[in-house]
Amino acid sequence: MEFDFSAILLALTVLFGVVWGLDRLFLYKKRKARLEAAGSEYRDPAPVDWARSLFPVVLVVLVLRSFVAEPFRIPSGSMMPTLDVGDFILVNKFAYGLRLPAFNTKFLDLGEPKRGDVVVFRFPGFLCRDASGKLVRSGDMSCADPQAPVPSQNWIKRVIGLPGDTVEIQGSDLLINGKPVQADEIGPYVGNPQRDEERLMLDMGATVWTEHLQREDGRMVNHLIARMPAYTTPYSIPNAVVPSKVPQGCYLVMGDNRNNSTDSRWWGCLPEQNLAGKAFMIWMSWKGWGTGGVDFHRIGRIIH
Repeated sequence: MEFDFSAILLALTVLFGVVWGLDRLFLYKKRKARLEAAGSEYRDPAPVDWARSLFPVVLVVLVLRSFVAEPFRIPSGSMMPTLDVGDFILVNKFAYGLRLPAFNTKFLDLGEPKRGDVVVFRFPGFLCRDASGKLVRSGDMSCADPQAPVPSQNWIKRVIGLPGDTVEIQGSDLLINGKPVQADEIGPYVGNPQRDEERLMLDMGATVWTEHLQREDGRMVNHLIARMPAYTTPYSIPNAVVPSKVPQGCYLVMGDNRNNSTDSRWWGCLPEQNLAGKAFMIWMSWKGWGTGGVDFHRIGRIIH
């Protein structure tokens, strides 16, 4: 069952606040006077006591997760070798503006994603054509059911194209605004064959590269990517549903594991309103029992 933890926190904050507030406004004084007249020691009823104790705790957690930093766990290998399965990351929630918890409506604009940023976002759904030929967002990757509900999931990818950019992708070749993006090969991927995602990359003969993404101000973002063409050939851009020109209010995003990432090549651009924040640090890395345990070398690593 899918659930929105931010919505749960918001609901609990409102519930505890209302219970505590209404009690203090309408019931507290009468109850206290009655108990004092009877010579009894004053105590809040259990529901009120719980609400009074938990309200500030839940409120602080809600504020921190909504406006400062939120933890996420990496569930798949689409961002390898930058991020491994089992990495726990922190996401800057104010990098791209402050948003209302649960509703994700921006009320304060503080910045926009830059090319090369690693972003966490609410999955917008796959681009499919309905019976009338109109493009719609669907939860069905095959598009057999264009009206399938889009799952409420947080995904993580790297920003490649900004609004107004022209992005062309053919195999491993990437062009942004007509200029090829350069990448230098480092060598074969080295990993632990006991872990599924790493074994797949080893079996497919994956190689690791340093890609050089140029930002608008001329600075370079040098980051790792993996290529394993023996595994699959991803969609090119442009294709039947994804144009080469990135629309306004949208971003083209890709995983660093270029041949094993379901990203904008499949489902189009990422709408700005779906952004959750910018990933900036690995605070914990768990490889699993018997397959590495805690990877202390990754803890504290800044995400580039």
